[in-house]
Amino acid sequence: MDLIDCYRAVRRHTESICSHLQTEDYVVQPVADVSPPKWHLGHTTWFFETFILKPYLMGYQEYDADYNFVFNSYYESVGARVIRTDRGNLSRPSVQDIYRYREHVDKAMESFLCAEPSAEVKELLILGFNHEQQHQELLYTDIKYILGNNPLFPAYDRQYLSPKADHIDGAWIKTNEGIYEVGHQGEGFCFDNELNRHKVYLNAFEISPNLVTNAEYLEFVNAGGYQDFRHWHMEGWAWVNDQKVEAPMYWYQIDGEWHHYTYHGLEPVRPHEPVCHISYYEAYAYAQWRGLRLPTEFEWEVAATQFKWGKAWEWTESAYLPYPGFVKAPGAIGEYNGKFMVNQKVLRGASEVTPPGHERITYRNFFHPHLRWQFTGIRLAK
Repeated sequence: MDLIDCYRAVRRHTESICSHLQTEDYVVQPVADVSPPKWHLGHTTWFFETFILKPYLMGYQEYDADYNFVFNSYYESVGARVIRTDRGNLSRPSVQDIYRYREHVDKAMESFLCAEPSAEVKELLILGFNHEQQHQELLYTDIKYILGNNPLFPAYDRQYLSPKADHIDGAWIKTNEGIYEVGHQGEGFCFDNELNRHKVYLNAFEISPNLVTNAEYLEFVNAGGYQDFRHWHMEGWAWVNDQKVEAPMYWYQIDGEWHHYTYHGLEPVRPHEPVCHISYYEAYAYAQWRGLRLPTEFEWEVAATQFKWGKAWEWTESAYLPYPGFVKAPGAIGEYNGKFMVNQKVLRGASEVTPPGHERITYRNFFHPHLRWQFTGIRLAK
């Protein structure tokens, strides 16, 4: 698939995710971490306009000079921006305006891609594709939060198929102590936080072949795990009490039975499905309650070829830090990952809403410990 076909495929997929929405769904921002769907549509378009069309396409006419302020996410070097918490206050530009913006930029990009781009521009294009794929996953999770916090619990798409998670009836996977290499290698795309490949020493460990299921996690809930401080970090215990957390996100007890919000609407919790929408605090507490622990990101990477992953992002016990020799790129692109390497935990794997082809063993996702609107789960180690 050539660059123009890749561009078209990525852009079409973003819009297909939004095809199940009503116009009003595009504008809602229930919490700061969730952006309105129309903002994602505009921001991913702004990325191509700002980093490719404006600097590299001679004679390109910017669609709207105000859009740099509206759709810049966190790039300090690109100028002022609407603060994240105010994205839901943007009744204008309208949804229709933003689709017209996408059409304007897509037309210019397709014209630009008729000629072979330079190596520098090709690198930016591929980053742009992967950037939009990240926002495709965010669209799915943000839409779920928007609809899952609507008192009517409306369905997003009743035809949505959640991939099955096969349970492996087998022993824990053992890995011997030793020196292992981790990090991205090869010619394929990776984000800068996956570099550089380097050696790590690991003690002998074992890792579960399966994610923790709803039934297993429900044992923790029923055992009073959310009421027992002994299982929690101090910060986690404060979070549980401040937020009145009693179960995973989207779980509701109705007539004595647990239900959860899905893309089909409200449904009974399926016991054998992996538990999902769990914070790091909860993952840690559950592991403590079981007398086990979470794997480090390097343990996960070394063992990952021996188990199935991809149903939910998996919390690790690793802080999000740079690899040895990590260097931020110059300019705005250098703001992509490096400045977030503090006070966050690494998640590994992928989720059921990660775009196909966007997943890889070395991928390093990262979130603050209290967040759980993403598809996040638990794999145990010892």
